[in-house]
Amino acid sequence: MSETNLSPTVTLRIPGAWAHPGELVSRLPAGFRLTPEAMFMPDGTQVEFVPMPPDADFAKIFQSSCRRPPGADELATVARYSVNVGLSGPGGSIESALKMMQAGAAIVRAGGAGVFIDNSALAHGGSDWIAMTDDGSPDAISFAFASIVRGRQETYTMGMHAIGFPDLAFRSSDVDDEGDAVVAILRYLCDRGQSVEVGHAFADERRLRFQVVGKASDDFDADSPMHNPFGRLKIVSVEGLAAEN
Repeated sequence: MSETNLSPTVTLRIPGAWAHPGELVSRLPAGFRLTPEAMFMPDGTQVEFVPMPPDADFAKIFQSSCRRPPGADELATVARYSVNVGLSGPGGSIESALKMMQAGAAIVRAGGAGVFIDNSALAHGGSDWIAMTDDGSPDAISFAFASIVRGRQETYTMGMHAIGFPDLAFRSSDVDDEGDAVVAILRYLCDRGQSVEVGHAFADERRLRFQVVGKASDDFDADSPMHNPFGRLKIVSVEGLAAEN
């Protein structure tokens, strides 16, 4: 698999009910500055700023995409939001993903109700987003960005390119209802700080459990924010492999 662009863009949408742009600007945390084209962070980092008008569907999409239920006040703000603050910047590493979290948290602190991530179709209420940003650990960052999609035949992650990893794909029969194996391997990669290759085996304290048996492209077009340029790892249980053989 060959990719020419391994620097994915992370795109966040933060809905808010600001009466006018000046209200948003005046409520930004100290050190943050907003222009018609960009947000400037205290360390000089520049993030693209793209305000978007409300539409009839976003509030429902946001609520249905939340990993945890948002607060009642956050949902009320989403229901009457006047603008979606779009922020776009480079991803592809734990560090760059955290930088985008900090940019999003500044808008939340200025009155944003929460954050929707285009790369994973995952949303978080504002208080959860700030808590994860303040935590700043690889575990919190991966929880923020990587969604888990379960189908009848396959269970896979989406959005891991934001933090610099290929997505993971499992046979659904190999994954329990809570998706513990997916979460455990995701955490292993983030703690390790690098991806793994075909043939890599994952074990717990008792036995060998899973192995990477292949790597391929995902199912998204190259221009989709959900497309992972690092590809997708196919992972199967060792017990399942033994049964097949």
